Amino acid sequence: MTRVPFAARVAAGVAVTVVEEARKLPGSALMLPMTVVSEALARGMRFQQQVTALAIKGDLIIATLPVVGTPREEQPEWASFDEDEDDAVDTPVITDDVDVPDAPVAEPVAANGRFALYSTPPLDEPVQDTSAKRAPSVDKPEIVEMIDFDTLALAQLRARLRTLSVEDLEALLDYENDTLARAPFQTMLANRITTAKAK
Repeated sequence: MTRVPFAARVAAGVAVTVVEEARKLPGSALMLPMTVVSEALARGMRFQQQVTALAIKGDLIIATLPVVGTPREEQPEWASFDEDEDDAVDTPVITDDVDVPDAPVAEPVAANGRFALYSTPPLDEPVQDTSAKRAPSVDKPEIVEMIDFDTLALAQLRARLRTLSVEDLEALLDYENDTLARAPFQTMLANRITTAKAK
């Protein structure tokens, strides 16, 4: 078998490639404008990035060179900084013979009132026993003993209000008025009595 010359083989390959590309031409013709535009945008962005990188390098070099003939920027009179003020202010010297009065100690605020539900006493203070404040002559209604009213927090009382009758609620309100008279408890009980009577 005789071998075909190299130039003929290259020409046959070119012809086959032209035929294949001609068959792809309808599909690639639709994509050609988008491809050209996207490549042009990508080249433009690459060019901008290279120019910006060169400008940054130039700025770094120029910043290190001493510029002849330009005055050094001075700090304006109105510009003052904390470091400048620390140097200017003389710190007072405290001697041992001067009596400095102690700061007044704030009294702890009782957690009664509007925020009683959300406030708790500090950990270092002992919890006050509220049963000592109650008048010994007040008779406890049966409902007070049944729900253990004296130990309930405001949120716990709120959870139990729906299960109580109007008579029980009124007994609890009277008991609260005669003993501690805590405003949040009184308000909650009075509101629940009004709601229960309206039904």
